[in-house]
Amino acid sequence: MSRLLIDVGSTYFKTSTNQKIEQFFRNFDKNIEDDLREKCGELISKYKKEDIFICSSANGGLSTLIIGLTNSFSLKFATNIAYNSGINIIDTVLYPNIKDYAIPSELIDVVIIVGGIDSVKNIFDQKLIKYLNRVNYSNIVYSGSKANENFLKENIENITILENIVNNRLQVEEDALKAYLTNLYQADIIGKEDIKDLYSITANQIYSTPYIVNRSLEELHKSFAVVDPFILIDIGGATTDIHYSTDLVHDNLVLESGYDRLVLKKLGVYKSRESLVFAAKNNEFVYELLNFLNVTENILEEKSDHATKILMQLSIFLVLYKVSSKHSGYITLAVEKLHSIVFTGGITKILDDNDINQILEFFYKKILGFNNIPKIIVDYEYKIWTIGIKGSQNVSQ
Repeated sequence: MSRLLIDVGSTYFKTSTNQKIEQFFRNFDKNIEDDLREKCGELISKYKKEDIFICSSANGGLSTLIIGLTNSFSLKFATNIAYNSGINIIDTVLYPNIKDYAIPSELIDVVIIVGGIDSVKNIFDQKLIKYLNRVNYSNIVYSGSKANENFLKENIENITILENIVNNRLQVEEDALKAYLTNLYQADIIGKEDIKDLYSITANQIYSTPYIVNRSLEELHKSFAVVDPFILIDIGGATTDIHYSTDLVHDNLVLESGYDRLVLKKLGVYKSRESLVFAAKNNEFVYELLNFLNVTENILEEKSDHATKILMQLSIFLVLYKVSSKHSGYITLAVEKLHSIVFTGGITKILDDNDINQILEFFYKKILGFNNIPKIIVDYEYKIWTIGIKGSQNVSQ
């Protein structure tokens, strides 16, 4: 291949040519383009802009607050669509009880309002407006009953109106909202000034790394000994992403793709270290796990290579726990059916097969009560993203 592939991560740059894959630790005192040119300028100069392809996960994902009319339809549908668009859900609000909900303390990237089939009128009133006036958000979108659009347009500045996600047969219509959220996620990645600067290097579209990795799943069997069903866990500096077959979802509502992804914004090991530690301290099984790993809880406060290794292991456990039937906060995957788990990302620089096996042994035997664990496959060469980005070259630019 006469192409240069580049992944801009939150902690490392990765480059791939037909000869090798290299990684470079980022200098956070410099903007991304200057740092990339300093470290890889000689390599970049060998390629035409048309032959350089870039993806990025440097920003760590988007967050959403969803306000819906019912748990059984609008909230359920919107939550599923948001997760499968790579959006982190901060909270869901059942509109009839909106007065009982606390206001999120953090900036919300996008508020989603849903509810009602198109013929239902007068769903929302001033309670919604008063609540939203107290929420700090960047974007707001409505994908509900058409009969309520005018009220929302008149009372909410810069609201985006989309096709209803609930049709008249009470079925999900995902395309419009999923496209909006996916594009918003994409725009957030490439809209940052540092990322925009990279168009001086490439003439091709810059994609988000989670999108690129997800595109690789159908081709993984050509490079790795994966056995279906499997999931891929990508643990990086800012986020942890899970890529999975929709066959593993107990209540799958998204129909378009065979594979989807869940982006966990606050489970990265470097940029999200504090939130990862917080999540660990608030999990009922973590202290038992630490004992299983022959360390004390003091390791969570340390800043050392050993502590980073333990945090990597904890992130694997927390991810599996959060998507298992033991936890109700995320999409539930049938992890008990897995034959393979593939690991990629920064984890491959820190953990070996035995380190990962320890976590899977604890999770499957202690938490799920299973005697067998899935096969472990580790992308030590960190090449999975290159499989996906090669595929992206067939996407219309």
